[in-house]
Amino acid sequence: MKLSEVTANYVAHKQSMGMRFRTEARTLKSFCRAMGEVNIQQVRPDRVQAFLAGTGPVTRFWERKHTILEGFYRFAIARGYVASTPLPRSYPKPLQPFVPYVYSHEELKRLLGAVIDNDHPRSAIDPTTFRLLLLMLYGAGLRISEALRLTLADVDLITAVLHIRESKFYKTRLVPIGPDLARLLVPYAAARRQNHATPSSPFFVSRRGVAVTRSGAESAFCRLRGRADIVRYDGNPRHQPRLHDLRVTFAVHRLVSWYRSGADLQRLLPQLSTYLGHINVQGTQRYLALTPELLREASDRFERYAMGPSHE
Repeated sequence: MKLSEVTANYVAHKQSMGMRFRTEARTLKSFCRAMGEVNIQQVRPDRVQAFLAGTGPVTRFWERKHTILEGFYRFAIARGYVASTPLPRSYPKPLQPFVPYVYSHEELKRLLGAVIDNDHPRSAIDPTTFRLLLLMLYGAGLRISEALRLTLADVDLITAVLHIRESKFYKTRLVPIGPDLARLLVPYAAARRQNHATPSSPFFVSRRGVAVTRSGAESAFCRLRGRADIVRYDGNPRHQPRLHDLRVTFAVHRLVSWYRSGADLQRLLPQLSTYLGHINVQGTQRYLALTPELLREASDRFERYAMGPSHE
């Protein structure tokens, strides 16, 4: 059976189970192009190794591609399309785990303060739109894809609620926002409506009046990060602060605030998980170890508890 036919069957199988499987489908399509129009039994281990290795240094994408192909070949073997897997048995040197970046409050101020100076006539995103996008990512903890998919109808500034539709894991949720963020969004939304935008029009638009793209936002952020002089020196130099890390920072800053106020974190953590759109609380718990500040707050709380007055 042709490799391309088996991959098509595999993708259809996964999507029939309710999975988006879009990234995996793109990787498998790339795999088919690299192998050529061959039967699945004709795929050679050396060709697979070359596909995994790519042309640059080993990155986490090697592991990602390998994981996708492992699942594909389990499917193919179980259905008798092929007898064994051509995947390599040896792995490259373990990669340094990626750790998201947590911006300090001072760095956030520098980012927002540099938006105007970062503007360029050929930039697709005007400073007002870009600044509000950054504020929404940090102030509401949205994924960049969620923010860019918002329509005017999704942003209810009367009740200060965002309607996040069909997000990751096919979830839809309501996200309340604070009064300060809502107040900043009001004039922008009014200006959009004055330009005859319909309720289904994208909330964030470029200078050309079309939806801001993720690549355009990330490109503008790379320039902004450089202008604001925000660089990380820990770990792999390729892992520089990202636009998505504003969402991570929102979660960590919220957790630190709760620790400092003495709030019941075990009760509030599931609420934060729901707010962020995580499928379970474990997805949120990983933020607990992302900053020494948070660990210090946890340690201080335990010390206050341990050294408190005796109940005997």
